Formats: sequence, structure tokens, C-alpha cells
Amino acid sequence: MPPDQKAFREAMAHLPAAVNILTTNGPSGRCGITLSAVCSVTDAPPTLLACVNRTSAMHDVFQANGRVCVNVLRGDQQELALHFAGATKVPMAERFTWDVWDRDHEVPVLKDALVTAVGTVKHAIPMGSHSVLFLDIEHIRTRSGGQSLVYFNRTFHRLGTAPLIPESTPP
Repeated sequence: MPPDQKAFREAMAHLPAAVNILTTNGPSGRCGITLSAVCSVTDAPPTLLACVNRTSAMHDVFQANGRVCVNVLRGDQQELALHFAGATKVPMAERFTWDVWDRDHEVPVLKDALVTAVGTVKHAIPMGSHSVLFLDIEHIRTRSGGQSLVYFNRTFHRLGTAPLIPESTPP
């Protein structure tokens, strides 16, 4: 790996990011993938972007189905993040049999996610090894309270709403 690519990866490991599971269901199949590369674009119209590796077997499924849900994970949902990252080798079909899904939607929606945002892939732009998916969001559900699952320095962490501690001034 070239030094500049290695330096970039190290720098990005120090950029805290929310942990999400992007899900889809449709004619091309049902799948989900853990992503930290999700962010807001604009609120008019409500738009998110999600970056998906083009070598992922699920990349083409998301684009072909066109309907997705961004599930923002709670602090205690690390195990789900690992399953959908492929770290546990649990088959994809089995992951969707668990009683964590709200089955009243056309795409898989986590019952207890901090935020669920259901929408349509409006644009997909190839950028290096990934595609940047621009998602038009049509339905949002937010749960208040609790902690968020974040990824920082190649490790999962829980982030709560603790107040900042003021810096002390020397005597």
C-alpha cells in the first residue's frame, strides 16, 4: 500500500463515525451491510449519502433494488454491527429471521435503532473503490435517549449525552 494511502487510512481511523446498518429488500434480494460512511447532505429535500464498496457482493443489490433503510445503531447493538460486517459468518438470510426487525416496511427496519431513515437511491456515483449513494429520505423515525454506537480508532465505542466538563484554570 502506498504511504499516502496508509496515512489516509490511519487518519480516517481517528475520525469518529456513527455505526449504521444499510438494508434493502426487493427483486434483487434482501441484504444489509455495516457502514460508518453515512452522512447528511441536505434537509431540503432530506438527503443522506452512503458509501458502499464496489467489490462488496451487496453493492449491486442496493443499486438494483433502489429502496434502502439507514439504521443508526444504539450503543448496545455492537453484535448486530459485527454480524452485518460479516465478522461472525452468520448467513445473511438468518440475520433477517431474528426478532429485531419491524416487518411492517418494504425494507428491513431495525425496531430499536436510534434512527431509521427509509428512502430511495437517487444517484450512485463511482468514486475510487466505492460508490457514493445519494438517498432521498421519505420516512424518518428517531428515538430519544440512550447511547449511540460509534467507531473510532478501529474499535466500537458507546457515546452518550454526558455534559462537557469545563476546563479547569490553573491557580
